[in-house]
Amino acid sequence: MSVTGKKLLLVGDNPFHGISHLSDDRARARGKEIYDSNFASKLVQISLENGADGFMFSVSEMTLSILRAIPNGNNKQPPLLYAIIPYAYEYVRLATNLGTVGLAKELAKQIVLSANLKAVGAGVKSIATMDPKDILKAYFFYEISRIKSAAGKKFTLESVMLHEVITEMILGLNLDWLAKSYVKYSLGLGVKPGFETRNFAYLIQKFKEWNINLDKIIVTSAFNDVGFQMNPSKAACQEALSRAPEANVIAMSILASGYLKLPEAAEYIQSLSNLKGVVVGVSNEQQAFETFKFLGEKLKSKLI
Repeated sequence: MSVTGKKLLLVGDNPFHGISHLSDDRARARGKEIYDSNFASKLVQISLENGADGFMFSVSEMTLSILRAIPNGNNKQPPLLYAIIPYAYEYVRLATNLGTVGLAKELAKQIVLSANLKAVGAGVKSIATMDPKDILKAYFFYEISRIKSAAGKKFTLESVMLHEVITEMILGLNLDWLAKSYVKYSLGLGVKPGFETRNFAYLIQKFKEWNINLDKIIVTSAFNDVGFQMNPSKAACQEALSRAPEANVIAMSILASGYLKLPEAAEYIQSLSNLKGVVVGVSNEQQAFETFKFLGEKLKSKLI
């Protein structure tokens, strides 16, 4: 996961969805322009020009519009994409409006309309068999087709990660077959499988029990100096990280949703040598410029 000798720096999408895990008022105070895909794409572009290696995002119409709006760059290497599926809000809204059966029908309709032969073929098979593995495969193909259609050749799709809602369900219900199937499908398509979680220590424990090769996957989880969203505790997450040097771990929530300043956050991240990268959201042009300039200078010699 190193990029030209340094560790991965990703710009995140939370501000573009109006998400602040610390305060709804903070999210509203960002202003309406950040919800405009053209403005958001400009922030991503500035971040990429000033040290970010790629973009981590939940797959939604908003973020796909951002990808479409970003012009071709002059990068020697295309920026990397780390996608998260599903976009939970979108599917919860559909389920609320349409019901579970209606949601399934709507998803099937979208897969067919995507005109992606792999997705359509897998979708037909999943309807015929009602096998959860086939349903997962059809959905996976569908989301990849959406991403690649929006991104074109401007980006490299590095990883598709399961949203924390799915990851925590896998862990809580011991669905090792689902995790293993997902890893197999992803690797077979040349895309690195990933898992977003707020239960990092437990994920490492379970994946080792299930013999899932940690160096073949991406894990994105919270790491920050105040233990915000680090479950069951900051100490437990740090210990799990130290016991899994082979894992490709990307730290999120490093600013604890704005509670910490960037220098404080970077100092803590420097102390965790097994982290392979970080993801940070930005909500204005100055942040986009300064955040990745600072992190690039501060972390490149420390996160080895």
